[in-house]
Amino acid sequence: MAIRTRNKRDVSFNFSSMSDLVFLLLIFFVLTSTLIAPNAIKLLLPASDSKTMANPQVVQVYISPDNEYYLDGNDSPVSLDELNLNLSNVLEGHEDASVVVRSDKSVAVQYVVNVIDLVNNINDERGTTHKVILATRPK
Repeated sequence: MAIRTRNKRDVSFNFSSMSDLVFLLLIFFVLTSTLIAPNAIKLLLPASDSKTMANPQVVQVYISPDNEYYLDGNDSPVSLDELNLNLSNVLEGHEDASVVVRSDKSVAVQYVVNVIDLVNNINDERGTTHKVILATRPK
């Protein structure tokens, strides 16, 4: 005589809770990835084949298409005198740091030369060997 149970066991797995979890994770990562802006100032860098890396990189100077200077981490433009003071403060305590200049390709060369002159003046005053590197995009 066969004994039968009244309650049948359901061996299937319900994926609805799993899909909810996946969608919540997807929404979380999409929202957090759009908040990260590595380059807050939109620049069209000049193209180059060279691959020189700044080591150690201390500060970045941005020159916008409107010929305005921005210091690393600052959203408001600074004048050339303020840039000189801020660069001097940031480079203090470093002997051979690198200053990366990220300039739009439509900017006149004189604005880039102004930043190079500021770093050279700091080098002359303190006897340091800071380098200036012009950032480019690959061809």
